[in-house]
Amino acid sequence: MQLDILKKLGFNDKNATIYLALLRLGPSSVRKLAEFCDLNRGTTYDSLKWLQDEGIVTFYQKDTKQYFVAEKPEKLLEMIHRRDVELHELNKDVEKMLPELQALHNKGGERPVARYYAHNELHLILEDVLNTCEQTDDKEYRIYSAEGVRTFLYEDFPTFSDVRVSKGISVNVIAIGDGGELRGLDERKWLKSDKDTNTYILIYLGKTAYISLDAKGEPVGVVIKNDGVYETQKLIFDNLWKNL
Repeated sequence: MQLDILKKLGFNDKNATIYLALLRLGPSSVRKLAEFCDLNRGTTYDSLKWLQDEGIVTFYQKDTKQYFVAEKPEKLLEMIHRRDVELHELNKDVEKMLPELQALHNKGGERPVARYYAHNELHLILEDVLNTCEQTDDKEYRIYSAEGVRTFLYEDFPTFSDVRVSKGISVNVIAIGDGGELRGLDERKWLKSDKDTNTYILIYLGKTAYISLDAKGEPVGVVIKNDGVYETQKLIFDNLWKNL
């Protein structure tokens, strides 16, 4: 439970493990922390630097040794506030950037090509994700995951994650609301929302797929093939990812 909450704040597994260890142990040397967490010293140093940059760990010198100590847990609330401020500023920056991106898009001769998918065809979108990513050197794609659509999308391709991992394809996921689990070669961050979000978005080389619920509550999908749309969605996703 503690690890899950910390990961929503941007901690990775090692950073969270070392932070929790410092809370338990009190002031500790790098050697002590590395042994306690079963990590090498290089990894421990890297995590401590990240924790210091976030303002939740400090250190002091005693004789010839450095000792690291966790700040009061209330500092985590300051992290959340700082993230909120950064996201607000990012939103303004992206809004300013959109006209320029739109101009670049309009300048290009390519026009979006859209293909629609019925409920029983959604597995074809997943197959296209695998086939497209498999043909590139950078085998990675991005997802905005909506809880209300997630189950429908994978019901006809339940082994998708296993196939993806076997092909060495990685994915970054921004989950809107609660839920979701790690399956391998994936990282997940969460975006809080007080509203129901019923659109699932996949961003993969040159394409953007949208899966939503229609008026009858059934999922339908559309894949837009266009470099401009793809690059815009990728840019927004990657900037948001850095600030979550």
